Amino acid sequence: MKPTDLKLILVDPKPELCEAWQGKLKKFSAVSIVNGYFEELTDYDCMVSAGNSFGLMDGGVDLAIVRYFGLELMARVQQRIIDEYCGEQPVGTSLIVETGHYNHPFLAHTPTMRVPMSISQTDNVYVAMWAMLVAVKRHNQREECKIQTIACPGLGTATGKMSCDRAAQQMALAYKNFLYPPESINWPYASLRQKAIGAGGDVKVSLD
Repeated sequence: MKPTDLKLILVDPKPELCEAWQGKLKKFSAVSIVNGYFEELTDYDCMVSAGNSFGLMDGGVDLAIVRYFGLELMARVQQRIIDEYCGEQPVGTSLIVETGHYNHPFLAHTPTMRVPMSISQTDNVYVAMWAMLVAVKRHNQREECKIQTIACPGLGTATGKMSCDRAAQQMALAYKNFLYPPESINWPYASLRQKAIGAGGDVKVSLD
C-alpha cells in the first residue's frame, strides 16, 4: 500500500482550524476536512488520539474517544505504554491499538505532550503527526488488516494552546514529507526540512 493510497480525514469542531487546514492541505486529493465531531463520521479504520505520554484519556478528544469506544480501550493503551515504553510513551511515537470496534478497529495513540501543558512554541505537532503516519505505514507493511482511512482531530490546538495556523502548518508539512520521502539524505536536505518546520531545540525568550 503506497502512502498516496492512504486517506486522511481531518475532523474538528473549530471552524478556524478547519479553515487553516483548508488553506494548507487543499492541494492533497486524499485529504478531506470535516468541521464537526469524529462521532459523526462513519467511514474510517483508525482514530487518532492526540494524548499524553501516560495514556490518561480523561479530557478533551481523549475523553470523547473513551466514551465512544469504552474504558477498556484506555486500559489497553496504558498496558501497551507499560509493556513497550516502561510507563511513559515519548512524544514522537505512536501506538496502533485495537479498539474492539468492528467498523473502526484501530486507535493511533499519539502523544503531543508529556502531561497537559502549552506546546505553542514547539514542533510537537509536527513530530506527533509524523510519528502517527509512520506508525500506520509500518502497521500496513506487516499486518493483514490494513488501515486505509485515518480520522485525525486537531493536534495541540486545545490544551496545547498552539495556534490553528501553526498547527495546520506543522500537520501539513508532516503529511507532505510522508508522501514524498527523499531518495537520499544529506545535510542540505536536513537543513531545508528543519527550516520549513521552524521549531525544535531551544526557543529564544525575550527578557524585556
